[in-house]
Amino acid sequence: MKTAAPLFAATIVAAALAFAPAVQAQENVDLGEGFLCCNMRSDGAWISDANYQDPNKTMIPFGTPMRHAGWGRYRLQVDIEGKRLEIGNDYSRTLSMEEFGRRYLVQKDPRKQAAYTGASAKVRKAIESAHVTRGMTRTQVLYAIGYPVANETPILQSTPWKYRASSGAFSVHFDGQGHVTNVHADPDTLRQVYTP
Repeated sequence: MKTAAPLFAATIVAAALAFAPAVQAQENVDLGEGFLCCNMRSDGAWISDANYQDPNKTMIPFGTPMRHAGWGRYRLQVDIEGKRLEIGNDYSRTLSMEEFGRRYLVQKDPRKQAAYTGASAKVRKAIESAHVTRGMTRTQVLYAIGYPVANETPILQSTPWKYRASSGAFSVHFDGQGHVTNVHADPDTLRQVYTP
């Protein structure tokens, strides 16, 4: 019985050493400079991956230039317009932090991509106002309202995508070609997030 404690301690140390390089590797990844993938809402310092449609938060528009500033525990630290903010991986922890970071900090300005520049005036207006409208592609939905959290929508090619707004939950449904067919929500939430 006397050898159990040292053996247990040695096992813990070995496990910690095995885990340390993976943590360090992630912390050493620098995502550099880029652009915000999608319209995101902030309380001034924090942006949650849930991206709740909340009138008390300020929207940071998709395509806003930003720079990777570091990592925290389940957070991507970024500088946006001279201000430090953190994007929290609150509900997408099935993704590695690097995968998570690359979702939000993208290398190509979405405002210069065909999904936006080639869209109809109605779709561009919906994207800019963080609304979903019928006929949007998955990419256009991402620009407009961000990624669905991975714990509720683990596969982006699936349908529906599940989201939450301050007034309730909603789901965005796609057809076989990946275009929005409708949004399911209670009437108050539907008015908040959907433009027919």
